Amino acid sequence: MSKKIAVVEDEAELASLIEYNLNRGGFQTRVFGGGVNTFRELEAWQPDLIVLDVMLPGQDGFEICRRIRQGGKLTRTPVIFLTARSDEVDRVLGLEIGGDDYITKPFSPRELLARIKAHLRRSEADTEPKQTNVTMGPFRVDLAARRVFQLKPQGLEKEVELTSTEFKLLEFFLTHVGHAWSREQLLREVWGEQHYVTPRTVDVHIRRLREQIEEKPDEPAFLVTVRGFGYRFEVQ
Repeated sequence: MSKKIAVVEDEAELASLIEYNLNRGGFQTRVFGGGVNTFRELEAWQPDLIVLDVMLPGQDGFEICRRIRQGGKLTRTPVIFLTARSDEVDRVLGLEIGGDDYITKPFSPRELLARIKAHLRRSEADTEPKQTNVTMGPFRVDLAARRVFQLKPQGLEKEVELTSTEFKLLEFFLTHVGHAWSREQLLREVWGEQHYVTPRTVDVHIRRLREQIEEKPDEPAFLVTVRGFGYRFEVQ
């Protein structure tokens, strides 16, 4: 069955162009106009990936992405922002709130298609783990279900809600504990063929991951900075 791609775009002509190219690429595509009920409509359709504009008539794309990452049926669905807002602060914000990618207009339909395929391939690869569970320190990763649990001081196990990229990043660190990795190495190992992402992307996702797993994100106990080089994951 072809993958379902949701396109949240209020410019009808542009939405039709994207829909045409995605349909030609073999995807099942549905356009959402970005009204106030967009989030509810997305949850009902449950796409495999969402292409999301920022400036929409109902609520902006950043707010829709925040709601997606708060939990529910779409929490781990890849989100690609496609917007005219090209400032670095907007790019960083899009990644910080849980976006997996950020493309600015004008754009190449072929590049958009390539990025969509890259994210879907990575998601499919994540669902085919070599082993079922990885336990390291207070963390337990269910690779088959793509769920992460963390043992808290009170003895309770709490699920850590992560995006697809955050899950892949944490899985990598937990299977390479104690090893220092540069940003460029992490880009190659975690993001793979997505050569368009930058070292800044790594920093943004590291910060988001720390906010999920660290008691004091500004004083990390697990995901530590290796000054002048990159990052290392430590557990006792």
